[in-house]
Amino acid sequence: MLFFSLPLSRKIEAVQIKFKKILMKAFFRFFYMGVGQNTFLLSPLLITPEFITLGSNVSFRHHARIEGIHSFAGDRYSPEIIIEDGVTFQQRCHITAANRLVIGEGTIASFDVMITDIDHDYHDIDTPVALQPLVIRPTSIGKNCFLGGGVKIQAGTKLGEHCIVGANSVVRGVFPSFSVLAGAPAKIVKRYNFETNTWQKTDSSGDFV
Repeated sequence: MLFFSLPLSRKIEAVQIKFKKILMKAFFRFFYMGVGQNTFLLSPLLITPEFITLGSNVSFRHHARIEGIHSFAGDRYSPEIIIEDGVTFQQRCHITAANRLVIGEGTIASFDVMITDIDHDYHDIDTPVALQPLVIRPTSIGKNCFLGGGVKIQAGTKLGEHCIVGANSVVRGVFPSFSVLAGAPAKIVKRYNFETNTWQKTDSSGDFV
């Protein structure tokens, strides 16, 4: 009854999602490292499923690129992209990894979000940057984070649990749980203070003010 009460556009969307879930369960899951229940991807641009583990109730909207880098410029890597239960990505996300990259349970990412553990070296000025060796830095996203539209999570970033990142922020570094980040480069603008049970502003070092 709930389905029939939806407007036409939502009916079409619901049918598409149901079809993708069926395909994942019946066929595509065999190509992945692992796939939980009730998970779907809508029209991905590029997927390397042999390097990806998807938990249950994971959803990716249109034009996702989720890519494990196995080799580059003669070097070999061991990519492992782990997306835990309940993670949601909106359209045009880009996740690239050459090592182990974990996105924690319940995290939500808006549109045009990029997450990577890869940089290119740029010491050789006679070689284009895109052709120089990769620099791999451990990267992870904690549970129940929210990444606003256009957020770029750069290599070497570790977000704790329940971090909120403002739209169009460029993030690199290690940030504690229950932090709000914004800017390019992103900085902590406030953190949750469990002593006062409020979100509280911080100084440049992340201490409460």
